[in-house]
Amino acid sequence: MSLFNKFKIGLGKSSSGLSDGFKNIFSKKKLDDDVLSEFEDLLISADTGVDVAKELRKDFENFKIDKKLDNHQEILKLIADKMAINLLKYEKDLSLMGNANTSVIVVSGVNGVGKTTTIGKLGKYFKDNNRSVVFGAADTFRAAAIDQLQVWAAKVKVDIIKSEINSDPASVAFKTAEFAKKNQIDIALIDTAGRLQNKKNLMEEYKKIINVLKKIDSSFPNEVILVLDATTGQNALNQVEEFSKIHNLTGLIITKLDSTAKGGVVLAICKKYDLPIVALGMGEKDSDLHPFNAEYFSKALLGLQS
Repeated sequence: MSLFNKFKIGLGKSSSGLSDGFKNIFSKKKLDDDVLSEFEDLLISADTGVDVAKELRKDFENFKIDKKLDNHQEILKLIADKMAINLLKYEKDLSLMGNANTSVIVVSGVNGVGKTTTIGKLGKYFKDNNRSVVFGAADTFRAAAIDQLQVWAAKVKVDIIKSEINSDPASVAFKTAEFAKKNQIDIALIDTAGRLQNKKNLMEEYKKIINVLKKIDSSFPNEVILVLDATTGQNALNQVEEFSKIHNLTGLIITKLDSTAKGGVVLAICKKYDLPIVALGMGEKDSDLHPFNAEYFSKALLGLQS
C-alpha cells in the first residue's frame, strides 16, 4: 500500500466529516458571506483552530474559481495545495535520525497518549531502516510502562536498559546513553514520566535527565520529542504549552489520528507553536507510524483521491 493510501485510511474519520460538510457548502448556488462562514465553521469543527480557519477562509475567498462553486474537486485541491504549502516547513525527516554517531532521543508526553507504544513503533521504524536501537525505561514511576517497553524491546529485538520501580529516572537515562555510545548504537530512545499534575517534580526530573545526558556528550539529547493524542483535540495544545516550559522541544508525534474526526488539530498545533511534526500514528499495527508528509496529509484530510 502506498504511503498516501495509508494517510487516507488513517485520516478517514476526519476526512469523512469534512467531506460531508464541503458537499453541503458546495451545493450552494454561489460564493457569498454565508457560504464563507459555513466554510470557516466547518474547519473549526475539525479542530483546525480559529486562526487557521480564518486564513483558509481568506484563501478560499481569493481563489480564482467559478463563484457558482461548480467544480468541487478543483476547489478542494486548491485548498489542499494551500494547506500543504503552509505545512511543508513542519516536515522533519525521520529517516535521517541516527545517520552519524549516536543520537539520543528523549520521548515525553502525558500518561495515556500512547508514548511507550510510540517508542516501540519508532524502534521498529528505525530497525527497518537499518539503524541499531536501544530503549531506556526511564518512566520508573509506572511498572506498567517498564513492562510494556520490555515487551516492545523483545518484539523489535533491541536491548533495553531498565531499573526497579521508583528508581532514579536520570540514572536509567544515563546508563542508556552510556550503553549506546559505548556500543556505537545509532539511536537511544528514552521513555520518560508524564505526570503533569505534579509539574514541579516533573520539571526537576527532566532537568536532571538532560544534565546527566550532557555529561556523556554535550550534544545529548539530540532530540526531545513530545507525543500528543489527537483525540484530545485542542487540549493537545495545552500539553505543548506545558511541556515547552519544562524543556525545549525539537518535534512532535501525534497519535490516534485514526480514532478521531479532529485531525485538523495538526494545523492548529503547527500554527501556534511552530514545531516540526516528526511522525503521525494512524493505526494499531506496529507499522502504523508514518513520517509526516505535508502534501499527503492535506489531501487525505480533505478526502482527495490523489
